[in-house]
Amino acid sequence: METKEISRIALGTFLITAGVGHLTFARKEFQAQVPDWVPLKKDDAVIYSGIAEILLGTTIIATPKKHRKTVGKVVATFFAAVLPGNIAQYKNRRDSFGLNTDNQRIARLFMQAPLIAWALKSTDE
Repeated sequence: METKEISRIALGTFLITAGVGHLTFARKEFQAQVPDWVPLKKDDAVIYSGIAEILLGTTIIATPKKHRKTVGKVVATFFAAVLPGNIAQYKNRRDSFGLNTDNQRIARLFMQAPLIAWALKSTDE
């Protein structure tokens, strides 16, 4: 198995695990990242985004090679779309996932770019 394929499968597994976390063990933690302007109950937003992550993770693993680049772009767009949640967590000083200082919360903002790159690079066939 080549490195790119391992990376893609690892990303899919990461997304599925995060999605399961949204629905179960980390549900409360993820609620801290939902911006106040989202027109849903925080728990509903967490559930919907968890389902989306499970579907995206499954799709990035199972998609045939000829469609992987497109799926990678969709996953990268998803990672960009959740950035406002990370900004809200920082702006509103919400503790979650052990991020309990402004420095830790701002450092988290810089993790979206590597996730976007991971999605694009692991699916660029």
